[in-house]
Amino acid sequence: MTTEAPQQTTTGSAHADQLLEMYRRMRRIRRFEERASELYKATEIPGFLHLSIGQEASAVGACWPLGPRDGITSTHRGHGHVLAKGLDSASMMAELMGKEAGTCHGRGGSMHIADPGLGIYGANGIVGAGLPIAAGVATAAKLREAGDVVVAFFGDGAVAQGMFHEAVNLAAVWDLPVVFLCENNHYSEFSPAAEQHRATLAARAAGYGIGYAHVDGNDVLAVAGMMTDVVARLRAGGGPVLVEAETYRWHGHYEGDPERYRAPEEVAAAKERDPLLIVRRHLADAGVATALADAVDEEIDKEIEAAVRWARSMPEPAPETLHDYVSAPRPALPEPAAPAAGGEIFRTMDAVRLALEHELTADPSVFVAGIDVGAGGNVFGLTRGLAQAFPGRVRDTPISESAILGTAVGAAMAGMKPVVEIMYMDFIGVALDMLLNQAAKLRFMTGGRASMPLVVRTQFGAGRSSGSQHSQSLEALLAHIPGLTVVMPSNPADTYGLLRAAIQDPNPVVFIENRLQYGFKGPKPPADHTVPLGRAKVVREGTDITLVSWSRMVQDALAAAELLAAEGVSVEVVDLRTVAPLDRETVLASLAKTNRLVIAHEAVRDFGVGAELSALAVDEGFWHLDAPVTRVAAPPMPAPYTPSLERLWLPSRDTIADTLRRIAAV
Repeated sequence: MTTEAPQQTTTGSAHADQLLEMYRRMRRIRRFEERASELYKATEIPGFLHLSIGQEASAVGACWPLGPRDGITSTHRGHGHVLAKGLDSASMMAELMGKEAGTCHGRGGSMHIADPGLGIYGANGIVGAGLPIAAGVATAAKLREAGDVVVAFFGDGAVAQGMFHEAVNLAAVWDLPVVFLCENNHYSEFSPAAEQHRATLAARAAGYGIGYAHVDGNDVLAVAGMMTDVVARLRAGGGPVLVEAETYRWHGHYEGDPERYRAPEEVAAAKERDPLLIVRRHLADAGVATALADAVDEEIDKEIEAAVRWARSMPEPAPETLHDYVSAPRPALPEPAAPAAGGEIFRTMDAVRLALEHELTADPSVFVAGIDVGAGGNVFGLTRGLAQAFPGRVRDTPISESAILGTAVGAAMAGMKPVVEIMYMDFIGVALDMLLNQAAKLRFMTGGRASMPLVVRTQFGAGRSSGSQHSQSLEALLAHIPGLTVVMPSNPADTYGLLRAAIQDPNPVVFIENRLQYGFKGPKPPADHTVPLGRAKVVREGTDITLVSWSRMVQDALAAAELLAAEGVSVEVVDLRTVAPLDRETVLASLAKTNRLVIAHEAVRDFGVGAELSALAVDEGFWHLDAPVTRVAAPPMPAPYTPSLERLWLPSRDTIADTLRRIAAV
C-alpha cells in the first residue's frame, strides 16, 4: 500500500462537532506545552523538557481513529501523543512537576509518561526504543485476535537506530497490526535530516515489504482521514504500515536549546503553516462560527490553568516511598521437598522443555519467542515439538535481539507473559537497552502502572573451547541493574521449579542456564514443583567453612566439599539459585555458624557477584569472621579458546579444594 494524502482534507463530510473536537484536542496540547515551557523557565519543572509545539495535528490525527484498547508508544517528545490518546492534563502537569499525584507518581517525568490502561505504553527517553515495544504490544493484540492496533510514534532521527530496522522487520515478518508513524520534522536533534539519511522512508518501506503512506502532518483532517483508512486495513488483518507525516517543531530539541543550527527565518516560515490555523480554516469552511472556536480557546485556557494550580498544590512523594514500584510484590512460595530418591531421572534439557510446556498449557497468556525456537526447536533442541503443540504461541524471530527483548517488554505491558530466548548470554550486550532501560525500569518510572511479567532465557558455559564471545558468565552485569531478577539453577529439579516460578512471577526475570548441564541428570520432581525466587539453599550441611556458589559451579563445590570431608574439614555448601535479589540472610546465617567464607564462581573475579558477597561478609558479618573472605574465580581476562589455556583460566573442583584447605588452616 502506497498512498499520497492531499494537502487539504479528503474528509469534507466530517461533522462540525468532530472538527471542533479535533481543534479542542490540538488546542489542549498547544496550551499545555506553552505553559510547560513557561514553568520550566521558572524552575517549577525539573529535569529535561522536550516540546512538540507545531506537531499537534499529527498527534491528534493519528489517534483520532483509535479506541481505548488500541495502543500507542511515544518518544521523549510525547506530551502531544499521550494527551491525544486521552490522558488528562492535570495528572500530566503534576507528573512534570514531580508530584505524587502525577500520572506516574512523579517517578517518570516528561520523558516517561505512560498509562497502559489507556493504551499508552510509554513515552521513552531512548531514541527508537518505543518501536520494538510497539511490536510487542501488537504481538499481544494479534495473539488475542481482538482487532486492536498499535501506533508507534517516532522522529526521523530514530530511523538511524538499529531498533528501527529490527522492529519494522519483525513486524513485517509477523504481519503485526502496527503503524510506524514518523513525525518527520527534518531535524535529528541538531542535525538536518539530509545529513543523517540517504534513503527515503518510502524506499525503506518497500525494502521491508510493507505499506507506506505520506501525509501533510500539519493538517489534522488529512492525517485523520489517512489514518482512519490505514487503521481499518489493519483491523481487517492487514500488515504493518510506515506512515510519514511531514511537520515541524517550533521549539529547539530541548527547552534551553540555543538553536544555532537553524535560522529564525526558517522557524518563522514554518509557523505560517501553524496546524491550529489550518484547522481553524477547516472550521470556517464547515460553517463553524468563529465564536465557537474562540470559546474552545477559553475553555482550554481555563482547563490548563486549573491543572497548573492543582499540580502546584500537590505534595512531592514522601520519603518513605523511595523504594516503591521498583518491583512488584512477589508471591510467597514454600520451599519444596526434595524429589524422592529412587524415582524417575531426567535431564536439565528435559526440565526446560517440561517447564515451558506446563506453563503454556496452564496459562494462555504465555508465549515463547526467539531465534529458531519454533520449527527448529532451539539450537540445543530444548523446545522441540512445542511449536506444533501450541500453534502461534511458540514463535520464530529474525536474528534481532533488540526486537526480541522489546517484543517481550511490550507484550508484558499489554498483559501477556512472554518467555523469550537469547541464544547465548554473550548476545545480551547487543540488546542491553531493552533490559537496562526498559524491562528493569518501566514499572518504577511509570509509578507501578506498567506490569512486566517476562522471562528472558539464555545460556552460557565455558569449558568447551567456545572462545571469548560465547563463554562469558555475565550475571554480575545483570545483577547490577535494579529491577531485574537473575536466576541461575544448578540442577535439573531446580531448573524446572525455578523456570515455572519465573514465568509466573510479575517481574522481569533473566533465567540463565549452563549449556554444559543440559545433559546433567537428576531426580524428576512432581509436575506442580516450583522453587521460590530470591531464596538460596544449603545443599550440604557443614560446620567449618561456608562455600557459596551457583549454576554449574555448585557441582564442583560439592565435589570439593567431599574431598575436604575425607580430610576432616566440614564444608557447608550454599547454592544461591537466584543471584539477584541476593538471599543475604541464608549466607549470613551460614557464616555465623562456620566463621569462614569462600565463594566460587565461573565469572571473572573482579567486580563480580563474589565481590558483593565479600562486601556483605565484611559489613554485616564482620564479627563472625575468623579468616579472610576468599574468592575462587576466573582471572579478569577474556575466555581463552585453546583447551590448555581455558583449563588454566576456569575454576575447578581442585582449585576450589586447594582454597578450602588454605582457609581451613588459617
